[in-house]
Amino acid sequence: MIPAAPSEPVSSTALPTEDVVAPIQDPVLPIEDAVIVTNPLRHSVVEDVLGILTGTFVASLGLFLLKSAAAVTGGTAGLALLVSYAAPIPFGVLFFAINVPFFALALWKKGLNFTIRTVIAVALVSLMSTIHPQAVSLGDLNPVYAVIAGNALAGVGLLILFRHKASLGGFNILALILQERLGWRAGYTQMGLDVVIILVSFTVAPPLTVLLSAVGAVLLNLILALNHRPGRYLGA
Repeated sequence: MIPAAPSEPVSSTALPTEDVVAPIQDPVLPIEDAVIVTNPLRHSVVEDVLGILTGTFVASLGLFLLKSAAAVTGGTAGLALLVSYAAPIPFGVLFFAINVPFFALALWKKGLNFTIRTVIAVALVSLMSTIHPQAVSLGDLNPVYAVIAGNALAGVGLLILFRHKASLGGFNILALILQERLGWRAGYTQMGLDVVIILVSFTVAPPLTVLLSAVGAVLLNLILALNHRPGRYLGA
């Protein structure tokens, strides 16, 4: 049997069993010498203003092409187009009115800054939708071209707005919320919601027009899905 080693007397100067790290205090800089660090990738106010103006112009031009061809698309824009074909109400008025309930959703889930930008963007698209017919005379417009070009322009306009913390309301807001909370791509989410709008369009549009509109809506949402992925774009 191995005897236990004799215990050594504990010295009053023995080190503690755990390391004790004395806190190191950094010197406090005077207020006038403090450096404010900002994100160099963040958009400036001027960039946001120009971005929202550009995005709304491009998107409204795309919607103008769609309306000129009596076509439809998804989202609240598609719903406004459907109602405008069935009732003598301007598209711009319908587009803004349909989006009003979604403004409350944006305020609740996305905050005041995003909501203000979205209200401005929707108002600008509504306004520009009344200007395009007065400024542009299309004449004989090929419906296939109108659907492809219209949805492509609307998709590019939405991309610009997304990257400047804005949207065109409606399903765009819901798609962005689901993207941020669940990681679902905004384009794919909106594509599923748009199917409902396209199906309803059979009640007011010829089948061929609805088919073209469905292809155009897929194109629009593919543009969003391929170019607006969570965490990829940092200049916000």
